[in-house]
Parts: sequence; structure tokens; C-alpha cells
Amino acid sequence: MGRMGRAGVGLAAVAAGLALAGAAAAEIAVSVNDGKQLRPGDDPPGRTPDTLAVLDLTAAGPKVLASLPAPTSMIGPPTSVAVTPDARLALVTAAQTLDANGPATLVLDDTLTVVDLSNPAAPRVVQTLHAGAGATGVAVNRAGTLALVVSTGDDSVSVFGISGRRLTPAGKVRLPYQARPTDVAFTPDGKGALVVTQTAGSILRLAVDGTKVTRTEVAVQPGVQPYGIVVSPKGDFAYNTNLGGRRPTPGQPTPAGPRPGTISAIDLTTNQVATIVEVGQTPEHLTLSADGGVLAVVVANGSGGAPGSPGYNDFGLLKVYRVAGGELTPVAEAKTGRWCQGAAWTKDRSRVLLQCAGGREIESYRFDGTTLTRQPAETLKFAARPASIATATSR
Repeated sequence: MGRMGRAGVGLAAVAAGLALAGAAAAEIAVSVNDGKQLRPGDDPPGRTPDTLAVLDLTAAGPKVLASLPAPTSMIGPPTSVAVTPDARLALVTAAQTLDANGPATLVLDDTLTVVDLSNPAAPRVVQTLHAGAGATGVAVNRAGTLALVVSTGDDSVSVFGISGRRLTPAGKVRLPYQARPTDVAFTPDGKGALVVTQTAGSILRLAVDGTKVTRTEVAVQPGVQPYGIVVSPKGDFAYNTNLGGRRPTPGQPTPAGPRPGTISAIDLTTNQVATIVEVGQTPEHLTLSADGGVLAVVVANGSGGAPGSPGYNDFGLLKVYRVAGGELTPVAEAKTGRWCQGAAWTKDRSRVLLQCAGGREIESYRFDGTTLTRQPAETLKFAARPASIATATSR
């Protein structure tokens, strides 16, 4: 090969490297989509494969860069995917799978899939592991060295060390029997984590030392059926959803029928609930902006039920609150599609992406600091039901 040929090859290699670096630096989101869940009246009434889709958020509107098969589930809180802080890996859990002995039946699953996002336009599965049965919420620490997965089926938190592009099992934390853990989030310093136990009605604090994770004696009871959780960037407050709303007054029965769900602000310096805000029927998800200044809450509002059922509405709600420690101030609200699940902010908090399983789509909302405006032209359609969405700055 002559000198000009070698130079051409060198320039091509440099260009390819720059292109790859640029792709990795792009702002992306990862949506995982459940093709197993059916509802009466589905058209078509068949199942589709579960998928993972990589979304480009740097353009004028979100667009799908690539997709690939990946087992997941929309049953449980919409936190079945996490993206590492360097946006190089996605971790995907699957709480359910089709029963091999009866394909019309769903059974608990324990699969954790690791997807390499080094080239967002060509993601690839690099590892498949197993957590506990009913694997749902997954979180990664800020250092990108540790992942936690909670499992509803065996009341556990599975611990995985992260090095390079691989995860290594590092043990399990056993929780109280039938506590039903649904979600987990690290504190920013990486020295602790918070686990939501739905049936036990508590937020449990864990201690983290390297890959050693242990339970502490701290438990906070924020409301009835706590579900999802996020922690502020400063680590001074946590915010969680409560599907069943406020805790009843001691000695009083829990009211019958649909109840307004709540979000709670928990002071992590005192382990006390600082604020409780009613947000509507079934708050599925909440997500903080990267700077911690605003909180988006996804409220199902009865839209996941059958028409005519108690509390049914043909739309959901997306609500935004301004956050100042334990103070939550309502800022904006918009009607949404039906049976909506996860949501994610862009890094500059100018847009919220909202997954609506009823229409098998991701809706896009512009946020100018005071109002939410849906952008119909930016809607993304999927064959499977969007179940969970994450970015490198989520949670």
C-alpha cells in the first residue's frame, strides 16, 4: 500500500472515531416496550416482541435511532430500565414473561439484560443475568460502578458490580417477607440507597460500602402503597409516589373506592415526611429534572381501566411541580393519552417525554417554565407498549 493509501485509511479511522465519539456524546433516552400485555379490544389482538429503543433527544424533536429485542415488563413501576451516567450501558429488567407451558399465561421473570450503547445507532446486548423473581426497579450509582435490582417475587435487592461493559453478581439483600419491593434509588454520594416496599408501606434505607449492601434500621412510612422514588441531586430529600394516598388516621378504616394518590417529600436528614401532596388517581411515576428544580408526575387518572369502571377517565394527567427541598409547588398540568407509564426530562428541562401504553406511543411535551404544551408532530409510535424510559441523568 502506498503512502496516500495509508493516509486515507488513517483519516478514515479518525473520522470513524470522531463519529462514534459524537454519537456517544449525543443526548439519548432509552425506552423499553412490552409487547406481551393485552387489553380487551386490542387491535390487532396479538402479541409483539418486547423491544428496547434508543431515542435521540438532540434534534428539533425526539427520534428513534435504533431498536432491538430485549425482554422487559410494564407491570410494576415504570423503572425497569436504567442508563449508566456515561450513557454507555442500559440495564433492563423483566418482571414477567410468557409461560413456556401455556403461552397465554404470564409468569414471574428474573432477567436482567445489559445493552451496550457505545454506538447509540447500533446498540447490542452484551450480557444476560438473573436477579430475583419479579425483577422490577433498577438503579445505577453516580460512579457507574454498582447496580441494584429489586424483585417483588422474592423480597430481595440484587447487587451487581459494574466494570467496563460487564456486570458481576455481588450478593442479595433480603427484605421482610411479602414486603413487595417495587423501586430503588441511590443517594448521590453512593453510600446509601432507598428501597420502596409496597405491601409493607415503607421506604427502607440501605447502607452501601463498595459492593457490600446492608439493611439499616431506618424505615419511613410515607403513605399507602408507596410505589416509585427519586432522590434530589443534593441528597437531602427523596420524593415518592403513594398509589393509595395518605395513611388513614389510626383507628379509622381505609375508605373504599378509588382514592387520590399522593407524592411525599422525605427529609433524609431526619428521615421524616416533610410534605404530602394529593396528585390524583394512581400516580404511576415521578421524575426529577437533572438540576432537581422541577418534578414531573405521571397520573393514570383511571385511564388504564375499562370504560364504565369506577374512576374511569379517557385521559391521564401529567403534572409538574417546582421543587425547593420539602416544598412542592404546582406549576403546570396537561391532559395526556391513556394508561401512561414512564416519563423523562431532557437535560435542559425544556421537554418531557411521556410513555402512554394505551396508544402504544411516546408523547412529547414542551415546558417553558410555566406551561406544558403537547407537540403532536413529535409523537413516536411503537408496536409494543412503552413501559419505562430513562436517560443518563434520570433519577
